[in-house]
This record gives sequence, C-alpha cells and structure tokens, in this order.
Amino acid sequence: MRKKLLSALLASTMVLSLAACGTTGTTGTTDATPSDNAETQTEAAPADTATAEAPAAEAPAGDLGEVRLLNGKPEINDQMQALAAKYNEETGNTLVVETIGGDTNASDELKKMYQADNMPDIFVIEANQAANWDGMLADLAGEEWTDKTGFELVDANMGTIGFPYTVEATALGYNADLLKAAGVDPASLTTPAAWQAACETLDSKKDELGITAVFGWCAEPTNLGWSSGTHVFGQYLDAGLKADDTTYIDLLNDGGKIDEARMKNFAEFIGMMNKYSDPALLIDGTYDNQVAGFKEGKYVFITQGNWCVTSPDDVSFECGFAPYAFEDGINTIIAGPPSYWVAYGEGNVDGAKAFFNWCAGDSAQNILVNDAGLVSPFDDCQYEAVNPFYKSMNSYITAGNYSGWHTMLKKDGLQNETCNVFADYAKGKLDADGFVSTMAKVIAGYYAQ
Repeated sequence: MRKKLLSALLASTMVLSLAACGTTGTTGTTDATPSDNAETQTEAAPADTATAEAPAAEAPAGDLGEVRLLNGKPEINDQMQALAAKYNEETGNTLVVETIGGDTNASDELKKMYQADNMPDIFVIEANQAANWDGMLADLAGEEWTDKTGFELVDANMGTIGFPYTVEATALGYNADLLKAAGVDPASLTTPAAWQAACETLDSKKDELGITAVFGWCAEPTNLGWSSGTHVFGQYLDAGLKADDTTYIDLLNDGGKIDEARMKNFAEFIGMMNKYSDPALLIDGTYDNQVAGFKEGKYVFITQGNWCVTSPDDVSFECGFAPYAFEDGINTIIAGPPSYWVAYGEGNVDGAKAFFNWCAGDSAQNILVNDAGLVSPFDDCQYEAVNPFYKSMNSYITAGNYSGWHTMLKKDGLQNETCNVFADYAKGKLDADGFVSTMAKVIAGYYAQ
C-alpha cells in the first residue's frame, strides 16, 4: 500500500519538486510546546555570500564533527532527539537537534542565526525559498539516498539541494466517530450544499455529541498565519485539481492575479467555517488549543494536516480527511512531500551528507515512521505509516484524488499578507465580497513590490 502511495505521488513530484508548508515557533533544544505544524517558513537573508564547498574525502565514522540540525517540527522533538542518539550509537557521529516551536516566527529565528553567524548545518526550506539561498547550499547530487527516492528537491542553479524527510497531506481533518454518530457520511462532502447540510446537522447536535463547535479553525494571524496564509489559502489554488494542474498558481505568479469567481466560492466556504467555528479559537486561539480541542473530541473538523496527530495514542477515534469542497465535485486533498532539509554550504557539509545517507536507512526510518508518525518518501522503507490519518490519506492518493502543494510556489512571504485578510473576515470586518476584493488588492500589491 505504501508503494502505491509513493508511485502515485512520484509523477507529480517530478513535475515541480513538490514542497509544502510554513510554520511559526520558538527556539529550544529539548521540549518545545507543540505548535506542531509540519514545517518552517525559512525566509533568508540575501543570498550573496557563501557558496557550497566541493565535498572533501569521506571521513571515517565518528570523525565527522558535530552536525547541528534545526528541526521545524516541534511535535516530533522527542523522536528527533532519539534519532540523534541512535545516529551516535550506530556511527559514532554527533547530531545536535535544535527545535523551533511555540510563538516565535521560525523564519525570523533563522534570519537571526544567519546574522549572528550561527547557522545550523541542516535546516528547512520550501521549494519557493530556494532562490533566497542561491549559492549557499551544498549540492547533494550523487549521494546514496538519492537513488532511493524521486522526491529530492532539484534547483536549476544549485543542483540537488533538498532531502525529503516525509510526505504530508492537508485538507479538513475529521473525527469519523462524531460524523457517524451524527449520521453524516464524509464521502458525501463534495459539494457546498452537502457541507452546509452537514454543518447544520452537527451544530444542532452539539450537546448530544458533546462538541464545542463543528470546526476547529483558527484565523489568528500573528502565530498561525502560516496555517491560513499557506495551507488554507492553498485550497483556493489547488482544491479539485489534478496534482500537475498549475492553473491558479500560474495565474497568481503572473503578477498576483486571481480568479475572482473561484475566490468568491472559496470565500463563501470560509464564511461557513467562520460561522460554525469556536469563536474563542477562531479569533484568538493558538495551534495548541486547536489541536488539543480536536484530539479531545471538541471539534469535528480541523484545518490542519496529518502532522497534527502523529500517533495512534493521540486519539481515541478514527481520523480522516474531507475536501474543501467550495465548488461542486471537489474531491481532492493536497498531498506530497513537505519542506526539505538542506545543508548549509559553509557548515559541516560532509557531516550533513553522512547523516542524510544514514537517515534514509532502516534505523532512522523506523524511528521517523513508527515513532514520529511520518510517511516515508523512500522506496525501500519497509515500515507502514502509523499516522492515524494515513489510511484516509492513502485512499485519496491511490485513487488519484490529490492535488499538488502549489501553495509553496507562490511568492515567498505572501502568506504574511493573506493571513490578515482571513483574520479580518473571521472578525466580521469583511463579508464574502469584501474578502475577495481585499484579497485581490493585497495579492496584487505584494507581487508589485
């Protein structure tokens, strides 16, 4: 089954080296509060300094020096620390994991590290951020791990720069037990009318179901702007499209243009989510509140991806994905590799390369899949994902009902603008038409900069 997932995704990945996601966080080396999104927004200082050095002769195990890895997934901090310990045990080499999570913007933190000449050897970027690091990343072409996957990130100027560490999906995550108790079939949620009817039914049975709200949706822009401005906005770009269909991202990248009719339908769907969300979470909530509420059964739906619930022990119910069906017939989720680990060209490149090769192997994949709940991007991985969303995720992918992570190919930083439009809509400052006109103005203005 995992092989089917990989083969289905490979074709679309080869088209655009799919990326995903952005996150916010605080820094720490051990226990970070799970603001656990999948990824980090790693905007960089101007790429005008370092160039990747030619690889030196391979050093013996245990003699590669310390490698620092900046982890952008605080929800798997413990597992990453275990990964580092296993790496040292098996190779004698040292990996130091520094985790970002909480309330500090991750991209700002990475900029500070760059300016302080304190860059980690390995950190996270998204596909559209590669240009920020032009000449500053190591070329990983020819490494052993590249023969085990088709998901590596390849840049025309810098070569093979990105190591894929997982495959992820995002849509409207749901609590299958609550839907069943309410008599709502998630397979029917492929039209706006079906969604509206389901929301009315679920809302009318809140007391019976013991829920706080239908949706666990947070439009707070300061710390969760990555969610609304990247993932939720990404549904406008890709929902209902085949993985290689770039219609709306191409339009967006052509000077910041939008399809106003599609955006209006999207706005009305978001308006429905606003109406049936927990007001406290919607305006001033946090990622932790959102995920905890979903795990505790307070919300039927959550606007996140498979990263928000990583272990079967996290929940007592079956998890699944439903599409953002803001137009009739939309039946896709967004799926593909997320952001990538890259090696800083002026850092410990040999050490980073050695870690990547080991990380693609059995011991590391065991930890990342079975303990961290990730979905492996490597063809020879023998472990089936334990992530509670995996069954639903895989059913969409094997059926071909998945869209690409084209939201990661928008102009970098746009999410910091669009998230405020979602917030104003949630606060009632805009109606659906105002959402469309404001979004059009904000996007065009950003692309004009």
